[in-house]
Amino acid sequence: MFSGSIPALVTPFRDGAFDEPAFRRLVDWQIENGSSALVPCGTTGEASTLSNAEHHRVIEVCVEQAAGRVPVIAGCGSNDTMNASLHMTFSKKSGASAALLVVPYYNRPSQAGIIAHFSYLAEHHDLPIVLYNVPGRTVTDMKPETVCELANRYPDKIVAIKDAGGILSRVTDHRMGIGKDFCQLCGDDVLWLPHNAAGGVGCISVTANVAPKLCSEFQTAIAANDLAKARELNDRLYPLHYAMFEDASPGPVKYALSRLFPDISPDLRLPLVEISDAAKAAVDAALEHAGLV
Repeated sequence: MFSGSIPALVTPFRDGAFDEPAFRRLVDWQIENGSSALVPCGTTGEASTLSNAEHHRVIEVCVEQAAGRVPVIAGCGSNDTMNASLHMTFSKKSGASAALLVVPYYNRPSQAGIIAHFSYLAEHHDLPIVLYNVPGRTVTDMKPETVCELANRYPDKIVAIKDAGGILSRVTDHRMGIGKDFCQLCGDDVLWLPHNAAGGVGCISVTANVAPKLCSEFQTAIAANDLAKARELNDRLYPLHYAMFEDASPGPVKYALSRLFPDISPDLRLPLVEISDAAKAAVDAALEHAGLV
């Protein structure tokens, strides 16, 4: 259903509020430079610090500005099943193509609890679901057998996974347990190349915020089995992949965007603060290495 370079978009702030004009320009720039879909209100979009009203407005603006040119996978995750359901209802009404739903964080549900959470959402909504496993943030890891059970139980509802668990063998686990047509998207930019080689079809990427054209060209090369070109582009992007996490994300990527576009502020919301000078130096060097500055 989805493939290619898909940025997990930042949410620009200015003077503490959602900077809607800057976000609209970012959406246009992403589409013009080859991004195949957009993800508002994910981890990189600081969804955890948005009020529900802000959360919904960001999704609404993204869908409106994309204007059907690419799909919008709306971040709808929550550690509260009913709040995730609320986000899904709004996203469907706004015209989003799918919902990105993270494993509930902080609560630490069992695998049975994870199944119950996603089952409720699949049974009460007709918006396609992209599972999102990121145990480094949620603490709870969604095991391959859980992914397979959910995808096989709801084949028309649970259509993809963004896996940021860092275990590449799971691409094959999912292929063997669900089928080769199940959409697997990488959630770790540094693993984008091997994840695709194992059977993935794209990446929901932090780096693509800053380097959409390079990321799109990389995905095109790997999809065409042009490994020489893919490795060449990966080498250009690799320092940037790491630099995006030199400090608490999305601090580095917002700083990087502010280097490219002075009208995009690097502002973050507490408890995140301005990134360190060392992180800025790493981002600056990576941008230069990639040929972006």
